[in-house]
Amino acid sequence: VQLQASGGGTVQAGGSLRLSCAASGRTLSSYDMGWFRQAPGKEREFVAVIRWSGGHRYYADSVKGRFSISGDNTKKVVDLQMSFLKPEDTAVYYCASATRRTVLSNIRSMSAYDTWGQGTQVTVSS
Repeated sequence: VQLQASGGGTVQAGGSLRLSCAASGRTLSSYDMGWFRQAPGKEREFVAVIRWSGGHRYYADSVKGRFSISGDNTKKVVDLQMSFLKPEDTAVYYCASATRRTVLSNIRSMSAYDTWGQGTQVTVSS
């Protein structure tokens, strides 16, 4: 299974970008698909996740109200619409898939995800 992320780029503060992630190859059933990001010199952090069962969405506090995650489980794709971008959103963004069931309290943890994409750079200039 491979996850391919696309849509990164450079945008001015206040602008928007849309990231997409698609699974290919021998795909397993996914319970959750999400996005993480890693800024230079910082640890990778949770951004957003969509739980296919029920379609529930969860966001990091830092992006709530500005980012929106959506997807199609039958097509194994997930998008991240990012609006009102800030310089502190600059990072490499990674999509991830969880093929194991995990409890809600763990979905913001990297350990819940077993398949990762290669990352796409998002740069927000001030």
